Amino acid sequence: MTRARQFDLPQFFQALGDTTRLRLLNLMGEQEICVCYFVEILGAPQPKISRHLAYLRNAGIVSARREGKWMHYRIVMPPHVGASQVLLQTLDSLKEDKAMQADRARLTKACCSPARYALDGAPLPTAVAEQSCEVC
Repeated sequence: MTRARQFDLPQFFQALGDTTRLRLLNLMGEQEICVCYFVEILGAPQPKISRHLAYLRNAGIVSARREGKWMHYRIVMPPHVGASQVLLQTLDSLKEDKAMQADRARLTKACCSPARYALDGAPLPTAVAEQSCEVC
């Protein structure tokens, strides 16, 4: 019988201690996003984005799923009650930050016109795919 890995609280807090990882969490919000959008919006190389996403996965903050050649990421609540509360408060506070708001605005624009952002053919984030784009 395999034992479930114990939640690593220090790793959780270390995951939240990096600006790139906070930007990734901010972009995910309540939706699932393909890694190609992170690369485009943050202007960072794909290996760097993937490394940060792996760190968030190992910390128990995001989950990933593959759909063909696309990797999709979404936030998951940690099994630790206190960590879940901290994550929710962190996500709420990110909404107030001007730089984070700018990232989300770029994501909205990219979703509305993916061809302009070298994202033609990329799957839309789940929240956008489920509703029409209001910005366009």
